[in-house]
Amino acid sequence: MKCMVNNAWLLLFTLLFISPAEAGEFSGRVSDSSGQYSLGGVALEVVELNRSAVSDDAGHYRFANIPEGSYTLVASYPGMARKEVSVAVSNQGQEDTNLLMSPAAGYTEEMVVFGQRASQAGALARQRNSDSISSFLTRDAIGQFPDQNVSEAVRRLPGVSVQNDQGEGRFIVLRGIDPNLNSASINGVRVTAPESDIRAVALDVVPAELVETIEVQKSLIPEMDGDAIGGSIDIRTPSALDRNGPFLSITGTGSYNDLMEDWSPKLGIDASTVVDDRFGISLGVSYYDRQLGSENIEAEDWTDANGIVYAESFEMRDYDVNRERIGVTLGLDWLASDNTKLFFRGVFSSFEDEEYRSRLSVDFGDAEPVAGTASSAVFDLSGEEELEVVRDIKDRTETQEINSYLLGGETFAGAWTFDYEVSYTLAEEDEPDSYDTTDFARGFEAGELQIEQRGTRGDSPRVFVPDSFLNAYNDATAYEFDGLETVDGLAEDEETALRVNVARDIAFTDGQGQFKFGFAHRAREKSYDLNLRIYDDFEAGDFLLSDVATRSDYALGSLSPVPSAAGVRRFVGNLSDFELNTAESQFENAAAAYEVEEDILAAYGQLRIESGPWRIIGGVRMEQTDNEIRGNRVEFVEEGATYEGILQTEDTTFVTPVAFSRDHTEWLPSLNVRYEASDQLVLRAAAFRSLFRPNIQDLAPRFVVEQDDGDAREGEFGNPDLDPYTAWNFDVSAEWYFAENAVLQAGLFYKDIDDFIVRAVFEDFDFNGIAIDEGVIPQNGDTAEVTGIELNFQQAMTQLPAPFDGLIVGINYTYVESEGDFGGRTIELPGTAEQVLNLILGYEKGPLSMRLGWVYRDKYLDEVSADGETDRFVDEHASLDFSAKYSVSERTQLFLEAINLTDEPFVAYLDTPQYGERAMQYEEYSFTLNVGFRTTF
Repeated sequence: MKCMVNNAWLLLFTLLFISPAEAGEFSGRVSDSSGQYSLGGVALEVVELNRSAVSDDAGHYRFANIPEGSYTLVASYPGMARKEVSVAVSNQGQEDTNLLMSPAAGYTEEMVVFGQRASQAGALARQRNSDSISSFLTRDAIGQFPDQNVSEAVRRLPGVSVQNDQGEGRFIVLRGIDPNLNSASINGVRVTAPESDIRAVALDVVPAELVETIEVQKSLIPEMDGDAIGGSIDIRTPSALDRNGPFLSITGTGSYNDLMEDWSPKLGIDASTVVDDRFGISLGVSYYDRQLGSENIEAEDWTDANGIVYAESFEMRDYDVNRERIGVTLGLDWLASDNTKLFFRGVFSSFEDEEYRSRLSVDFGDAEPVAGTASSAVFDLSGEEELEVVRDIKDRTETQEINSYLLGGETFAGAWTFDYEVSYTLAEEDEPDSYDTTDFARGFEAGELQIEQRGTRGDSPRVFVPDSFLNAYNDATAYEFDGLETVDGLAEDEETALRVNVARDIAFTDGQGQFKFGFAHRAREKSYDLNLRIYDDFEAGDFLLSDVATRSDYALGSLSPVPSAAGVRRFVGNLSDFELNTAESQFENAAAAYEVEEDILAAYGQLRIESGPWRIIGGVRMEQTDNEIRGNRVEFVEEGATYEGILQTEDTTFVTPVAFSRDHTEWLPSLNVRYEASDQLVLRAAAFRSLFRPNIQDLAPRFVVEQDDGDAREGEFGNPDLDPYTAWNFDVSAEWYFAENAVLQAGLFYKDIDDFIVRAVFEDFDFNGIAIDEGVIPQNGDTAEVTGIELNFQQAMTQLPAPFDGLIVGINYTYVESEGDFGGRTIELPGTAEQVLNLILGYEKGPLSMRLGWVYRDKYLDEVSADGETDRFVDEHASLDFSAKYSVSERTQLFLEAINLTDEPFVAYLDTPQYGERAMQYEEYSFTLNVGFRTTF
């Protein structure tokens, strides 16, 4: 280690005071023995100089600042025989030294280029040679599973799980930590968030088949953006120069959803070509029109009446969803000269959700149960008791788009390397002309209804009505129009960025080094504009549920009759017969609106030293953040309330624009150490500081208050005074590559987080001069700690006798323990699951390839209350998927994929000392089956 410190001082001295002696360089490309397929992640070494390099995704490598002479170049890669060649270096120029690698003993060309073994080899090669603690997926690995999108593909990696929406993976969770604490990029360009209120990017927008590689970095180095406490996810799209020649692949799929009992089409095209070995074009297109749905039960406002626990609000929901996903990637690569390459990467992804939600809501109001057990409550209306039942339809079309465009280049000048990029990203969520809800309600009084809640202590409570009351309960002619909302909302999040990096390679006696520095400027604007119109009266006679009624196929209870979306649109027409509630509409629109401008200026310096078995990367990054944020103070005051000493004679909304400016600067040092203890054992350690900037919904100055006619005031607030999360992160790991295409690894990590943020309920509170009786306000907590362990085992079992030599096994497990101080109590860090487990069993031999994958994610705290009485948890979740492929020819595969075979539901619940566990949400999705073909030319 003392030698490493001396080399660091030598490198800096050489860089600052000594001009480089005349030296040469050489570069080349590594491919399989056919020369057609490039190999990324190949470890290369100039033996005599103890100099090393790793090939990029296109197989390219480069050694600079090499003295004249003859050297031995060695290349190694899992599943390939070690390659050794002689290289003569001259300062007069050097021809490319291209390497063709042949399969190792026991392997064939197909095993190391295509399929499960090849994808595992590529991922392990990249992981072993990476500068930080990282995990990888390659294109073939992504294709081995029935994953609908990038989020679902990434969950196969150690320490990774996902949060689902409609049964489909949506937000990526690293090491069990809240998805908001991750960063996501496409081709190194930060992805902005389509949703209006958060920073986390739902990567279900990006089709998995458009991706070349995915890298999950769990420790940071100075050149990386610092806002990644959980980790960083980088998605890379294909380059034409990754392949040596023209390429075309076509995939066609039919997808069957069991709940919807319907088939959906899916088509993918991947093409590339190279012109004159210097200019390449790649194009990817994906289209998926998927029918899916879910059946849902939600219960809220749990209370106790005479020892009987029940939910004051109960809902049954049936979702029918048409999800159309379109993705396009375009790559242009130009070798402008022997020392300069320029490139363009464009990604367009569109995700359109057409959702019809039928809902039955029961508001038990002042009704109290007359009987019950520990898991049931019976209501029999009497006296003055009333109970309201609402049946409604939500008719919503929502489109999310992500646009990412990158123009950049890299120039070599002897020992110097310059890379430069300018990028533009636009994400938006558009909800045009949607009928958010159309409600029909009926009030039941004494003697008119008996109703029972059952399973209130289980995970799927139900509502039952005796047969003698069903006719009245389901009489569509008795349900009258109660409200209609139309929505036209647009959230936009755009960022323009400039990055410049300069690196200087330094050679010394027993190794090599590099000093690198650079700066980046990211200019971001995020806004939300809502036009919500609330209609609460029909002025042209009666508008009854029976006028627009239809039936819903719902397995969790009695839901029908419900409004028909098409029937509502026909009946409503141009809305001229409906009365607009101006005050409530103005309130909702002003409350939702905000604009945030965020300028981030970053600079860093980074030193890299390699000597013998050691590789050390250290330095510091500075990130300065400036915000200009605008929102509204919005107060809705009911008729009969007193506002600023004046009695209000009608419902009134008061709107006051507010604006804040803020800035902060963070210094983010980091150190990553890699020690190759032997040819099989790699040890790593990392220490770094990172941050997370508050979510927009928490930061934007939206001060929203509702005051009833008794002058009780309830509020919900943004908090522009929030500090960012900051964290010190520590990692150690050991990776044992004990056999060809195999690894056994273990890692420990610890995160010390300051100023984590929770949304909490406060009573009798004054916030920014606004007095409220009860309100939800995001606040910085004190400190939080996250401690965890990661275990990973992967092996292609080629050492077994036939036919078992086709087996491929993978197991990874993550345990996370988190706690934070908030409001005088200790809580788990929100969004953090304690355990994540992935089990993979594959088989690949001859034309047949099969894989079974099981993913488990533990429960986690979802929402925090100030006193802990109403904390919301999301229950544990496990899913089982299967895929099988059969090669009918050298160029054509048939495949079968099954998703969520065990029909695992989504469950969220309340856990309190008073009531125990009580369900808040239960949702079922059933399974999906894909069948299709893939052919290449």
